[in-house]
Amino acid sequence: MKTLLIAALAASTALVGAAQAQDITEFNIGILGGENAQDRLTSTECFRAKTEELLGVPVKLFTPADYDGVIQGLLGGTLDYAWLGASAYAKTYLTNPDAVDVVLTKQNVDGSTGYYSIGFARKDSGITNMDEAKGKTFAFADPNSTSGYLVPGAELTAKYGKLEDYFSEVKMSGGHEQTIVGVANGDFAAGVSWADGLGAWEDGFTSGAFRKAADAGLVDMNNIVEIWRSKLIPEGPMVLRRTLPQDVKDKMTAMLDTMWADDKECAYNVAAGDAQDFVPVKHEDYLGIIDARKLQEGM
Repeated sequence: MKTLLIAALAASTALVGAAQAQDITEFNIGILGGENAQDRLTSTECFRAKTEELLGVPVKLFTPADYDGVIQGLLGGTLDYAWLGASAYAKTYLTNPDAVDVVLTKQNVDGSTGYYSIGFARKDSGITNMDEAKGKTFAFADPNSTSGYLVPGAELTAKYGKLEDYFSEVKMSGGHEQTIVGVANGDFAAGVSWADGLGAWEDGFTSGAFRKAADAGLVDMNNIVEIWRSKLIPEGPMVLRRTLPQDVKDKMTAMLDTMWADDKECAYNVAAGDAQDFVPVKHEDYLGIIDARKLQEGM
């Protein structure tokens, strides 16, 4: 009897220890590149504060210089949450299928859950379509960006052949904001960035990198023109580190799920513009992008 009691106590102690071992002491949010670090911190501060209040632990924002910094943070376990583009998620998954859980994505004001890579140039450049950008300097955002490289790179290569031969120079700007500002300033003749494709061009569409840049006063959309548009791209997933305690993942998912109803201003900042909601999404929704990423990397 005594042996059974000791065994039961030992098992109980082990369970308590396991539960304590799963407690978190901090929570780290990674923010993809696309605008300067201070703007990223400012626009995401409301989300950081909400997360800190929800979880009761210190919450920090991390703004690596490039997309890969966020990817490596998730893979290494130093980041707990990020909103990835579909290509960045594909790289994360292909490197370690067990690193993160896909939870939610953005639903546009029309109910869709996709966006576009938009090619653009200065209005006074005389470039009105991608054919006229031939022999000019062209900017992509980041090698791990879906709309800033993977999709437009694949679609443009399929039509025009090797892009280094089609354009006079192909550059990586470092992020969507850098591409938009670079084209507007004449550093690049043309480039690509992302938008939901809804709403007015002069507003920077309803949401996306153009909207954020226009809202911030970094670009006057009347000074640039659309010259190309990709096929619809699946909106990237919000992901959580898989090894987080389940109750933490449940709380974070629930907060994001109701953010548009609870705090529309914060949701607007998180979504880079107006949207209808954040809605559930599955790993299977990204199989096409994962296959494209495999092809790109010769896997």
